[in-house]
Amino acid sequence: MFHPIFIITLLPALLLSLIATFMVQATFRKYSGVMSTSGLSGAEAARILLRSTGITDVMIEPVRGLLTDHYDPVSKTLRLSENVYSSSSIASIGVACHEAGHAIQHAEGYGWLGLRTTLVPIVQFGTYLSYFLFALGAGIGYLKLAILGVFLFALMVAFAIVTLPVEWDASRRARELMLNAGIVTIEEEAHAAKVLNAAFLTYVAAAITAIMQLLYYMAQLGFFGRRR
Repeated sequence: MFHPIFIITLLPALLLSLIATFMVQATFRKYSGVMSTSGLSGAEAARILLRSTGITDVMIEPVRGLLTDHYDPVSKTLRLSENVYSSSSIASIGVACHEAGHAIQHAEGYGWLGLRTTLVPIVQFGTYLSYFLFALGAGIGYLKLAILGVFLFALMVAFAIVTLPVEWDASRRARELMLNAGIVTIEEEAHAAKVLNAAFLTYVAAAITAIMQLLYYMAQLGFFGRRR
């Protein structure tokens, strides 16, 4: 029997995730068909944005996949999905400039980005281990092992929460700088903002879902007075 907390929160969390995924795909698809007046590709826009802030040591390269765009602070590389890299659409420019925003955060020593980067290897190591430890500990009745799994999962929740200010700030920087640099017009900036806001919603949904999962695991171990 599921704990009431899980039943109450599961549907809203799943619904929000579905809505967020639909919104980002639909919004990106819509503005992928709207070309910018500047004619700049995503890669060119990101390069101009970086240079406008004095950053010249960040590499920009294409990467396969859909919306696989990311900034790697270790190698100082901005990786843009192939369609974003070469397209001059409003959607591509918005996404590319957002990722450039992360490079600017890195260059300026933005604290939340530093914290998220620190958590990355922990999360990569603990993702599957947390599930394994929780299931094993709960299965054999060894509470300490299950609690260790929950603790590792809590670090993933922390990562999801820390990601929120990082992503919001990158979008804020992108919107302001790409307008000031003349990459987009005021109207185009508003359209790009819709793409970035839809993308941010996916991070919000991920954080909420992670929190709900953590509450469920804690409930399973009797943290709220009941145990499965």
